[in-house]
Amino acid sequence: MSALNTAPALIRALRHGRATADMLLRILRALAWPKAELLIRLWLAKIFFVSGVLKLTHWQTALDLAAHEYPVRFMSALTAAYVGVSIELLGAALLAVGLMTRYAAVPLLLLSLVIQFAYMPFDQQLFWAALFGWFAVFGAGPISFDALLRRGLEDSALPLMSRMIRVAAWISSRVGPRYLSAIRIWLATALLLTAFRAQLPLDEHWVQLTVWLPLDAAARLPPIIALMGGALLLLGLGTRFVSVTAILALLTDAMMDPRTTDGVYLLMVFAIFGVYGAGSISIDRILAALLDRYVPREDARDPKSLEALPRVVIVGAGFGGISCAAALRGVAVSVTLIDRSNHHLFQPLLYQVATAALSPSDIAAPVRRIFRDDYAVRVLYGSVTDVDTQSRRVKVAEKEIPYDYLVLATGATHGYFGKDAWARHAPGLKRIEDAIEIRGRILTAFENAEFCLDSDERVSQLTFLIVGGGPTGVELAGAIAEMSRFGMDKDFRTFDPARARVLLVQSGPRLLPTFPESLAEIAHRSLEKLGVEVLLGSRVESIDADGVMVGGKRIAAKTVLWAAGVTASPAAKWLKVNADAAGRIVVGPDLGVPGIANVFAVGDTASSNAWNGLAVPGLAPAAKQGGAYVARQIRARIRASAVLAPFKYRHLGSLATIGRKSAVVDFGFVKIWGAPAWWLWGIVHVGFLVGVRNRISTMTNWFWAYLTFGGGIRLITGGESPQQR
Repeated sequence: MSALNTAPALIRALRHGRATADMLLRILRALAWPKAELLIRLWLAKIFFVSGVLKLTHWQTALDLAAHEYPVRFMSALTAAYVGVSIELLGAALLAVGLMTRYAAVPLLLLSLVIQFAYMPFDQQLFWAALFGWFAVFGAGPISFDALLRRGLEDSALPLMSRMIRVAAWISSRVGPRYLSAIRIWLATALLLTAFRAQLPLDEHWVQLTVWLPLDAAARLPPIIALMGGALLLLGLGTRFVSVTAILALLTDAMMDPRTTDGVYLLMVFAIFGVYGAGSISIDRILAALLDRYVPREDARDPKSLEALPRVVIVGAGFGGISCAAALRGVAVSVTLIDRSNHHLFQPLLYQVATAALSPSDIAAPVRRIFRDDYAVRVLYGSVTDVDTQSRRVKVAEKEIPYDYLVLATGATHGYFGKDAWARHAPGLKRIEDAIEIRGRILTAFENAEFCLDSDERVSQLTFLIVGGGPTGVELAGAIAEMSRFGMDKDFRTFDPARARVLLVQSGPRLLPTFPESLAEIAHRSLEKLGVEVLLGSRVESIDADGVMVGGKRIAAKTVLWAAGVTASPAAKWLKVNADAAGRIVVGPDLGVPGIANVFAVGDTASSNAWNGLAVPGLAPAAKQGGAYVARQIRARIRASAVLAPFKYRHLGSLATIGRKSAVVDFGFVKIWGAPAWWLWGIVHVGFLVGVRNRISTMTNWFWAYLTFGGGIRLITGGESPQQR
């Protein structure tokens, strides 16, 4: 009877353990492996590219090597030198970017074998051959042009392309497991030989063995790990666990003696085993087949498998919401992510859409695409209208979404300090729709100026006034000034666009009040160098369709933009809780809403003094940190683990750009300005963008605009021209 009771419990334990292992492997493949695979490609590409460049610049040496050191029987020395250098340069370049990776890896594999067997044998050349063989069989990983283009090429009209991709997929699925087994047995043999070297009479054959096996590299591992690891690898038993142990041992050894590079190649190969397993010829494969037969996996895509899990509802797909949902990967929860837009927007670059430098698609990514591989995340497109904390339900239109944990990351919108009538004359910048409207207003002003016969009317059309001297206002003013002075110099005939007047109005005594005063002064001078008129200590008194009243003075301006203030979403009203002056929910140390269990607020929705007693700023890093922290809170509560320490915001720095080659960066202990800050600003912002396509597109557009002074997307959309009305 006890045995009967034990069997189901054992099956449940095995199923649970297998599900946990599968989850960890998915996380490893999704987060760590793409970057590791890219580093492997770049490492190999660097070696061969540098070699090719050296041979190209020392051509006589290349000829001597081809003629005497590793001659190719069926080629002349000159032809062999040309072929070798071409393979190294072109193959390395293709390998680095992950374009036609399989076809680049094959000649590099052959070249590695020629060097190993016709010149001087070294372990690293054997590893080159093994790794190039890997890329020839499996191709490049997710961070590559091959991965980016594969689906489109497979369904394209290019001759033979779809067949080539199908053949490559067949090689990966059929040949790949056998190749894994081959290099596993190859490495296991080297480990065992080094472990038993003292007991085996192989001294006279050892040199010959080093030509075929990486014996010197295998000796980098401690003897006990080499012995046990080699035996288990040879059998293909517990391959992933052996690989993790070997990686830890190698990392420890590297800290003590970082001079040798052999350990790097062992790390690469063990990383492959850790992610892809032992291959087809292994005990691991037999055990997996038995588990599939007697303890089948639960279908993770079965909706019933999510019904019993705690329900986490996240309202808002901004930085905070996306970070929270991403950090809940691997936690046994079902996540519902609700947003009134179907995309995640990178707001720090929104001003570049408004000033025609970037397309909206460059800085936005569909939310469903971000989480398409996370079946536990459900994305809903809709607007939340209320929250019932008693029944724990979120109201979306006529529907109600139940929750066990609620995360409010609803962001903020424009705040006009009680003068909401100004909104129609001075749009703010928070959404893509705002950016497109502002872009239309700016471009329409130039188009109207071309029609103007009255000089005063033209001056009014060409006057752009930005209210607010924070980062958004500074960046908008600089971008508009630069566009009018450099990007439109040949576009119009009846006026000079460089005569456009750009004013930046700030009620405070200086620009960028959250930056150090020295950097604010540098930004001020940079704006004035671009021709921007900076009005400090100037309060806006009224705004209408024809201009602005500033400090008792009337300024005729057809284009007025608002960058002065924000107000939080109505989340505090939904919950009926205390809010600060900007409408943000006053949260506790754990970012929870006081008095309401399991409800959290992050980003611009929350008011927290977690920055060493100061208010957490409304910046993207703050929202991301808050979202990740709340995910840890939810995980800790579900697992009933130790209480987390209160949230503490880590300020990573403040950045603002002024034009094409000037910016200011404040890291607290380090302050940077000018061109170096501009480069750093660009690198940081590209790094924060979601998706490879967005990064490549943004970098391409920036590079082209930088070299040509050309504007990007100068389109006026949304209706007919004013002259047609």
